[in-house]
Amino acid sequence: MRVGVDTGGTFTDFVFAAEGKMRVFKVPSTPLDPSLAILTGLRRIGAETGARLSALEVVHGTTVGTNALLQRRGARTALVTTKGFEDVLVIGRQARPELYNLNAVRPPPLVPDSLRFGVSGRVTADGEVIERLGKDDLRGLLKKLKKARVESIAISLLFSFVSAEHEQMVAAVLASLKVPQSISHQILPEYREYERTSTVAINAYLQPLMGAYLGGVGQSTRRLQVMQSSGGSVSAAVAANEPVRTILSGPAGGIVGASRAAQVAGFENIITFDMGGTSTDVALCDRGELNLTNEALVAGLPVAIPMLDIHTVGAGGGSIARVDEGGSLRVGPESAGAEPGPACYGKSLLPTVTDAHMVLGHLPGAALLGGEFKLDGDRSQEALARLAAEMSSAAGRKVKTIEAARGVLQVVNVNMERALRHVSVERGHDPREFALVPFGGAGGLHAVDLARGLGIPRVLLPAHPGALSAIGVVVSDVVKDQSRTVMLELKSDTGPKLERIFRVMEKVAHAMLRREGFANERQRHQQRLGMRYLGQSFEIEIRNTRGDLAVAFHRAHQARYGYAQRKNKVEIVSARLRSLGLVKKPKAERMKSGPRTRSIAGHDAVEIYVNGKADRADVYHRAELPPGVSLRAPCIVTEYSATTLIPNGARAKIDEWGNLIIDA
Repeated sequence: MRVGVDTGGTFTDFVFAAEGKMRVFKVPSTPLDPSLAILTGLRRIGAETGARLSALEVVHGTTVGTNALLQRRGARTALVTTKGFEDVLVIGRQARPELYNLNAVRPPPLVPDSLRFGVSGRVTADGEVIERLGKDDLRGLLKKLKKARVESIAISLLFSFVSAEHEQMVAAVLASLKVPQSISHQILPEYREYERTSTVAINAYLQPLMGAYLGGVGQSTRRLQVMQSSGGSVSAAVAANEPVRTILSGPAGGIVGASRAAQVAGFENIITFDMGGTSTDVALCDRGELNLTNEALVAGLPVAIPMLDIHTVGAGGGSIARVDEGGSLRVGPESAGAEPGPACYGKSLLPTVTDAHMVLGHLPGAALLGGEFKLDGDRSQEALARLAAEMSSAAGRKVKTIEAARGVLQVVNVNMERALRHVSVERGHDPREFALVPFGGAGGLHAVDLARGLGIPRVLLPAHPGALSAIGVVVSDVVKDQSRTVMLELKSDTGPKLERIFRVMEKVAHAMLRREGFANERQRHQQRLGMRYLGQSFEIEIRNTRGDLAVAFHRAHQARYGYAQRKNKVEIVSARLRSLGLVKKPKAERMKSGPRTRSIAGHDAVEIYVNGKADRADVYHRAELPPGVSLRAPCIVTEYSATTLIPNGARAKIDEWGNLIIDA
């Protein structure tokens, strides 16, 4: 049995198939030790199905690496680099993330000055060794590291992506320390010293923690895989050795799940919108393709391995509302999380986005998870009343509780709309050509307002939206990413050179996937190129490597930046190979046809506030809605994992696949 697990800030989601049907449930997360919630859920699956835990194939989307980076809870890490380059993590790049902030503070490096060590030996940019690595240097380095009692070691020497001999020598000598090693020519054999060293340092920083965590989870099941940030899974052993590849593990699962649901429903161009308890993740997928990037920043640190191009903002159901020093209403990025949670969870009086929805009547029944998780509406009223009093004091007039709740939603919507614009308008995409795919527990409550703000014509809400990240990890293929820096000017003889490079990379990928049980016919290999105009600093990824590369690059540059310089020389910076081991996926099934009527009456109507007015809204239970049926707006659609608000003026129906389609 294949089980998908996604660990979130508030709940841990589980997806599995039993008796031919997909089953979804949630258990409260255990932030201090996420594995406890996972074991609770796996035991529940075992009790319900009779399956032994050791027989479960578990695919896990994890936030352990991300949280360790954000909270700086990683290992005591040493960096070994070329002498004279020990400060590369501090020097970084000239780019300033906050251009006009005179008091900006850069995050400190993961490796302190006392644990950064330089060794002799120099290699030129074309691989020529001009100074041999001294054995005395290595013996001295070994003594220093023993004395420092480091828990992990990052090794990143100059130009090791061209010649790895010196890094191999360093690794061999330091192996006697019996601590994890992250070696740059294995993790990221590409140029750009700062980004490569940062990526390797992050990997080393997370290795001991992730190894211990996955070892604990893996004790309950022998078949454990982990979702990567690139949208594919890897074995637990690979994830423990290269944890830097799992930093955006959870959000990546949601995008994979949203993309698959959209393709089944006939949508190619989508913008995904994942609103959970702590944050919101957005991404754009055009022509059915997942967009990757090698230029991500996580916790203010560059990560240069392939990752899905995800933009995150601190806006979620648990985001805390407050009045700042200037008297303005702010929402987030601070979150109430799972403990103590929003006021309606009964453990605090923190006014959050979820409490605003409670006050406005958007959560009928005052419960989540099909009634399993009861909510305290009185606490929400009290929390928002306190916020309204603060707002009244700042504004010099009486602010009602309802006004405060509406203000909270308006502010958080602006924050999320800005994120959606970042991945679409700011990158040359017209939102009117896309559908919005919301998921996460709170995504459906904000989707229509956001779609209207951006001119997005249609919203596609998949089945089980609150657990789509867990569904995504279940259907994800096993993925191996490789890259090589090539630095080739695009000429008539470039094609054969690239073919030879890709042939070597594919041979390695074939062997890796066969070791994980994928025969050649269950493998797919996708060639991609990083290209730029000669003299540019950064490149664009080109997916189609079979046609005229110059034409493909000019077209991509025009789309991204609004111009193309067709007379300029073009350079191929890197060759990248994405290799997939195709897993067996559950078939998408059409829903059984329902009654002939095209509309259906909801359950008891409730009073809600939407668009600034009080109104009566029908409540629909999604499990009872047959395909083809239309819903009367305004209305609320409830289900186990999420709640959806459909305001006046919108039209909604259920399609043959069980998706809720809303014309905004």
